[in-house]
Amino acid sequence: MTNETSQLEGAAKRLKWPLRLTLAGMWCERLLRAFWPFVAVLLAVLAALMMGLHETLPLELVWGGTLISVGGLVATLALGVRKFARPTGGEALDRLDRTMPGRPITAIADTQAIGSGDAASEAVWKAHVERMAARLDEAHAVSPDLNLAPRDPFALRYVALLAFVMALLFGSVWRVASITDMAPGGPGQALAAGPAWEGWLEPPSYTGRPSLYLNDIDQASLEIPAGTSVTLRLYGEIGALSVDETVSGRIGELPPGTDPAQDFTVAQDGRLAINGPGGREWDITLLPDAPPTIEPAAALERTVGGEFRQPFIASDDYGVIAGQAEIALDLPRVDRRYGLVADPEPRPAIELDLPMTITGDRREFEETLIDDLAQHPFAGLPVTVTLFAEDAAGQVGESTPSEVILPARRFFDPLASAIIEQRRDLLWSRENAPRIAAVLRAVSHLPEGFFRSETAYLKLRFVIRRLETAYTYASVSTELQEETAQALWDIAISIEEGDLSDALERLRRAQDRLSDAIQNGATDQEIAELMQELRDAMQDYMRQLAEQAGEQGDNQQAENQKGQEITGNQLEEMLQRLQELMEQGRTEEAQALLDQLRQMMENMQIAEGQQGQGQQSPGQQAMEGLAETLRQQQGLSDEAFRDLQEQFGQNGQPGQQPGEGQQQGNEPGEGQGQQPGQGQQQGQGGQQPGQGNQPGSQQSLADRQQALRNELNRQQQNLPGAGTPEGDAARDALDRAGRAMEGAEEALREEDFADALDNQSDAIEALREGMRELGEAMAQQQGQPGQQGDALGEANPLGQRDPLGREAGRNGRLGTDEQLLQGDDVYRRARELLDEIRRRSGEQARPDVELDYLRRLLDRF
Repeated sequence: MTNETSQLEGAAKRLKWPLRLTLAGMWCERLLRAFWPFVAVLLAVLAALMMGLHETLPLELVWGGTLISVGGLVATLALGVRKFARPTGGEALDRLDRTMPGRPITAIADTQAIGSGDAASEAVWKAHVERMAARLDEAHAVSPDLNLAPRDPFALRYVALLAFVMALLFGSVWRVASITDMAPGGPGQALAAGPAWEGWLEPPSYTGRPSLYLNDIDQASLEIPAGTSVTLRLYGEIGALSVDETVSGRIGELPPGTDPAQDFTVAQDGRLAINGPGGREWDITLLPDAPPTIEPAAALERTVGGEFRQPFIASDDYGVIAGQAEIALDLPRVDRRYGLVADPEPRPAIELDLPMTITGDRREFEETLIDDLAQHPFAGLPVTVTLFAEDAAGQVGESTPSEVILPARRFFDPLASAIIEQRRDLLWSRENAPRIAAVLRAVSHLPEGFFRSETAYLKLRFVIRRLETAYTYASVSTELQEETAQALWDIAISIEEGDLSDALERLRRAQDRLSDAIQNGATDQEIAELMQELRDAMQDYMRQLAEQAGEQGDNQQAENQKGQEITGNQLEEMLQRLQELMEQGRTEEAQALLDQLRQMMENMQIAEGQQGQGQQSPGQQAMEGLAETLRQQQGLSDEAFRDLQEQFGQNGQPGQQPGEGQQQGNEPGEGQGQQPGQGQQQGQGGQQPGQGNQPGSQQSLADRQQALRNELNRQQQNLPGAGTPEGDAARDALDRAGRAMEGAEEALREEDFADALDNQSDAIEALREGMRELGEAMAQQQGQPGQQGDALGEANPLGQRDPLGREAGRNGRLGTDEQLLQGDDVYRRARELLDEIRRRSGEQARPDVELDYLRRLLDRF
């Protein structure tokens, strides 16, 4: 018996803290289960009081809510008291015992029922009790079950808790005490018992002025902004106090001045008085809110590409919130000749959102409107530009209309300029369609020497036929007008810019554009842009010459360049002199200097035959193979386009004149594309009339497309730069080109030439992207040690100079470490980027996410 007592005492000591913690958990569990409705109602009532809900609702609703709240609190408290059962130590001990295997606490408290006199039985029982006592060391407090989801399936407790947290953040604890003002005998009841009043003046939010409490204002005169809201409350017997005012300007049927609640807006100077015991009177003077003002800060500027910049200054008393520019055609100033003789089609004025300053003060600021309307029908025509600014009060101010010529893109190529002029006439009036078709036919009658690209010529002839068909058999629709205008624009751009894939071609094109500008006259801004274009093209060309010189790396080439060397400073001086002569109007001297510069650059070319004498690297072979694939794909695309023309001519021109199809087939410049693996010249054969529409020809064209795709797959297996980001990007681009070629092949077999042209265009673009990425990968390999065999060229240890006399780049890099781009160009580019960001931030139609991103950029820079 003594042994059992000692075991129980030891067990009680070991279970002391687990038992206490379990009992405390049971208290929390039963209190929460019984009184959570009471706590939820209490938190909801406190949240309503702290947010001041009783101060805004009518008195009747407040009293009704008070009764409901008190009733809910009493009911939930009574329900909780009824459900609550006080936990005991025995219950805690039983819960703890149930969590342990074998229920050791019960086993220790038990006595031996049978075999009490048997020594063996007593020994077994003693061992069992000792084993159970040892398990008490593993006893841990039992966690309470605080899950209320089965008792609160709608989570009302969380709603009340959320309301209380919001009240703590945005409300005030002191508002709870204000409920006593509504009790009988409280301060609010005392206030309502006798004549009393309260009043507030709330200026418009955009003024930034604070609200005023009229009871605290003693002066007899007040100056407040227009649009200020007046709120008056009269307490006590109705009729004891009355309001007399002349500031609202209200007319018609007005509420009586003795109404307990009155609200109106100040619209004019006048008098505000509260008549009766404790009343006051004020003379109200209105602070006028003038409409915003906006004016151009400088003359409208334009660029060669047609983009324009219009600086402006806007101001307002409290800030400008929005602005707009309206560009309308100035018909009386239009030179009504040629295609502009017909009456113009009605077109709405152009409306552009003005950019607003983000970080500055909008009460007065200066910004610049930047946009490109070169493709709009008004481009190049006289227009009036009117600027509008709006303030928060809805007032709109406008500028004096400016008479300007809407900037258009300058086309220096005569052929491109003629096409753009016909595009303008078509957008002016669809009645000009016959004249436009006739002019375009005359322009493209003898394409030799005028069209650098056969594709541009074929597209122009296709546009002419569509236009002639439309006005001959029906009328030119608005959709056809827009499509034709876009096609003419694309053709003019391709003629103006030409094939700029080669650095030398870009240089020649820049020189031709500059020469045309010298002959036709250009503004200083256009001269600066054309000179920058020439500098960029010359820099690319010199870099290409440096790369070619590094690829050859022999002494003979170095000797050839010694007599042709010119420093970068000397070249920059020639360009600056050329720009000065053009700006001064000395066209003959400028043309002579440009011819001299052109001849000098032509003499600096490196013979291509010498480049092919040495053994080519795998990278060079891959680039040449891809270039040949690109040329063949372009040839196939030209043939597909010609077949589309002939298909349109047969199916879309009923009543076609005899011999017209024959003439189309023999037009200069039309020819067959290339078979895969053939040279460019071998593929330029003549096409017999109707050949493009024969089924056998279409099957042959599809087979050639398939062969070209197979050749591309073979070339992809030997590409350098594997594992580099540039090499992987090149492979991805060539994969896209292969898929596009496969789509073009399927379309050709089905004689769907339009879809075939789309896929071929995607293939050409993907091939060009792949070649660019492959060039980057090869350039990266050249800069790595041990990769000289696979690079485009090796770093010259003898310090060979490039044709400009600059040192070659270190560590085997192509080009040079010296730069032709000076600091002014860097700053100009930064300014252009900033102007573009400002222009886009002023376009309210853009997504909010993009506008926020643009604002962050402006805040940072």
